[in-house]
Amino acid sequence: MTGRRRELDQPSQVGSSFELDQPSQVGSSYGAAVLCAVAGCDHRACHAGPFQVAYIGIDAIEEDGGCFVSACVSLPMTADWSKPCSHSRLDKWGEPCSALHVGGYTPSWDEMAPVFVEGALYVNLVYYQEDYHIVILKYDLVSNCLSLIDPPLAGPFNLNAASLMAMDDNSLGFAHVDKVTLQLWSRQTGSDGIASWTQRSVINLNNHLPIQNPNERLRLIGSVEGSDTIFVTMGLDIYELNLKTFRWKKLQKREKLLGLIPYMSFYHPQERVIPGDAAQ
Repeated sequence: MTGRRRELDQPSQVGSSFELDQPSQVGSSYGAAVLCAVAGCDHRACHAGPFQVAYIGIDAIEEDGGCFVSACVSLPMTADWSKPCSHSRLDKWGEPCSALHVGGYTPSWDEMAPVFVEGALYVNLVYYQEDYHIVILKYDLVSNCLSLIDPPLAGPFNLNAASLMAMDDNSLGFAHVDKVTLQLWSRQTGSDGIASWTQRSVINLNNHLPIQNPNERLRLIGSVEGSDTIFVTMGLDIYELNLKTFRWKKLQKREKLLGLIPYMSFYHPQERVIPGDAAQ
């Protein structure tokens, strides 16, 4: 938003260039997420602080070799915004994790942003087997390990009907909408150290919708990290919904919106003004 940027070289150990003892690759895709590298940060004024980038690559192998996912994270880097850095590059990546075999299907990244909870990055992987299905990929940055988690509901899923969330109790959440019924789940770790899904609520939104008997189905397009606020579309309208109070707020109209990523604006009174950035 300030017009400054950092350029990152793609890690050579992850993605389409990842070497595997398998037949030749027939397709690959990747995704990335920018993470604050300061423990306990409230993210209100950390735009110039240390950050990391998690990079995940997906490689499909021919001849029913299945699909492999690999990942790595960059070393913490502080953005030096005191001088132009449009040509400054970041190519210091950590060791990649062991490649994870995800089966005979070829998944792709969900349209919505990944979720970061308790040192791990979560993303919905969507694949097609007679219909659309979802599997949750977990990238634990502490152990540098990939794993798969089944969603709390069995598929198939309509596209944009399911969304991962970072809940207000710092747990992983899963929201699913079917027509006007919203189900909300959270993933909790028991005393035995085993994590499982717990259903938090089933909400019939018909009595809470801003319009009655909607012809268009609801689509989930995003959420606010660490809260019970989600964003949905109904037709061409975008709404913000608080799952505790059921209060709706119409945001705007937008055609063909795939995902919404909210951000927190901030003002740091002690921030030094860069002469080149001053308004003319």
